[in-house]
Amino acid sequence: MKIVLNGETKEVAATNLADLLSEEGISGRVATAVNESFVPSSLRAGHTLTEGDRVEILAPMQGG
Repeated sequence: MKIVLNGETKEVAATNLADLLSEEGISGRVATAVNESFVPSSLRAGHTLTEGDRVEILAPMQGG
């Protein structure tokens, strides 16, 4: 299915948010939002993705 991941259209096999993170090789502490709504880590496996969803994945950065 096609989704928009961090502003870029992408074809993915994942059907839920947790699988998408695995498919993209993303691990560790990240924040996720689908269609501009925050999705906590505890709900990612149950959050079903649909065609055209806009997904944002943000990782904390260090620096000053």
